[in-house]
Amino acid sequence: MNLNPTESAITSVEELGKIVLATRKSQGLTQADIAGLSNSGNRFIVDLEKGKPTLQMQKALEVLALLGLELVVRPKDSK
Repeated sequence: MNLNPTESAITSVEELGKIVLATRKSQGLTQADIAGLSNSGNRFIVDLEKGKPTLQMQKALEVLALLGLELVVRPKDSK
């Protein structure tokens, strides 16, 4: 898996969490910063970065957007 968020195919919530963690750190933000800016609890950010499989998808999408990331779904064969 590529941790470069310019384009990464992810196959697990753990991989998504690693991208969120790497992006947050590269932007100099703390988990508390992201929790406050996304109106979620710090526990949610911790769980997201650890790849907890039962996370709320909408909240995860909101955190991605806050970090300047987006989730794109496309057929596997296309680039």
